[in-house]
Amino acid sequence: MTLFLTSSPTGCPFEPGPQPAALDPKNQFVDKLRAVWPEEPPEGLYLAADPEAHAANDEACAFFAGCFARAGLRLDGLTPCDSRNKDEIGELLTRCNFLILGGGHVPTQNRFFSEIGLPALIQSYEGIAVGISAGSMNAARIVYAQPEEAGEATDPLYSRWMSGLGLSYVSIWPHYQYSKDLSVDGQSLMDIALADSKRRPFMGLPDGSYILCADGHETLYGEGWYFSNGRVSLVNEEGEELPLW
Repeated sequence: MTLFLTSSPTGCPFEPGPQPAALDPKNQFVDKLRAVWPEEPPEGLYLAADPEAHAANDEACAFFAGCFARAGLRLDGLTPCDSRNKDEIGELLTRCNFLILGGGHVPTQNRFFSEIGLPALIQSYEGIAVGISAGSMNAARIVYAQPEEAGEATDPLYSRWMSGLGLSYVSIWPHYQYSKDLSVDGQSLMDIALADSKRRPFMGLPDGSYILCADGHETLYGEGWYFSNGRVSLVNEEGEELPLW
């Protein structure tokens, strides 16, 4: 598998106005995709975060298929995998050679992936995959899921650490340039992150940066912030690359 773990492949989704309908070329992202793209357009599968959000999942497929096509990376269709076809996941993974691990609510997607047996099934997948936000987070062996929705920061039963797909050693906090200044339930996400990093390290990944996992190695492209032992430090700059494993 060649796996691109992005915060967002199309720029910051939280900036005012519509999200750009084009892939972000920063840090050689599009060039790296082109280098591994098959000559024949691959058949794509979009693994949703919310299995019941059928209309939103269909819209996401149309949006991202258009983004890839405009970059010259054509797909032979992009099918959403959600509650409508979850029982066909084995067949879908066998048939498709391009995956998108979609963005959304991390715990919801984590439960869906577990329900359909994806952590085991995806280990034999050999195509290209792109993670987006929650999808990149859930790709990790150990997922770091910061509180996101109201009530999660104060819920003693909310787990910030969970088992993921096991495709990467790196736990990701996405949209870092934006989310580091947010609060949930009156608690600063930065304060929460620094405290949580005393338990396990993770990477703050701004939009435009990504981690490429291929051939047993993981490399950070673009800006990255490393959280560990209650501290955070800039470990890679925009336009640079850093081997991680």
